[in-house]
Amino acid sequence: MMYVFDAIAIFLFFGIYGWLHSVLASRRIKVKVTTRFPRFMPYYRLTYNFLALFLFYLLWEFAPEPDIIIYEVPAPYDLVIYAMQILSLGMLFYTTRFIDGMEFLGVRQIIRAQKGEYNLEDLDEKSSLRIEGPYTYSRHPLYLYSILFLGFRPVMSFFYFFAFIAMVLYFYVGAYYEEKKLLAQFGEQYKEYSKSTGKIFPKL
Repeated sequence: MMYVFDAIAIFLFFGIYGWLHSVLASRRIKVKVTTRFPRFMPYYRLTYNFLALFLFYLLWEFAPEPDIIIYEVPAPYDLVIYAMQILSLGMLFYTTRFIDGMEFLGVRQIIRAQKGEYNLEDLDEKSSLRIEGPYTYSRHPLYLYSILFLGFRPVMSFFYFFAFIAMVLYFYVGAYYEEKKLLAQFGEQYKEYSKSTGKIFPKL
């Protein structure tokens, strides 16, 4: 029975983290910050990323971790799992070639502000619709390869199993809210793109 409570606690921890992460990423909050603290807006994205990392560290540190192994892939078959994990990580890094990493991290916003070129209408980032590379078969390839990288694991513990499920659920929830923003921004172009391309996993 204790393990049931541990599983619930893990989902609760990740649920709170996901809720905070989504709220702070919402357009409504960004508009409020822009209105009340316009000078802070160029630093919002970088602050948001640091806060997300810090909160994730706290979650990982304090969530219950029962000493239970669900499965362990024996050698040499574990090498296949490691190979798939490395491949997923490689594709994850490959996908970053198709986004502006400095903009994603929040560094370019600060540079623009220092040059007096920051546009508050952009809120915390400039975004563009790029349909190339991995984005031709997945609208969220960063989520896709993150799921694959996290899922290919030769040793699966109780904590990691439920944490993985929670993270996958969060990716789908995050994609839902992100797509509402993209649809509002790019309109019919994004709607047509959505019809032919899978949200996270490619369409068969």
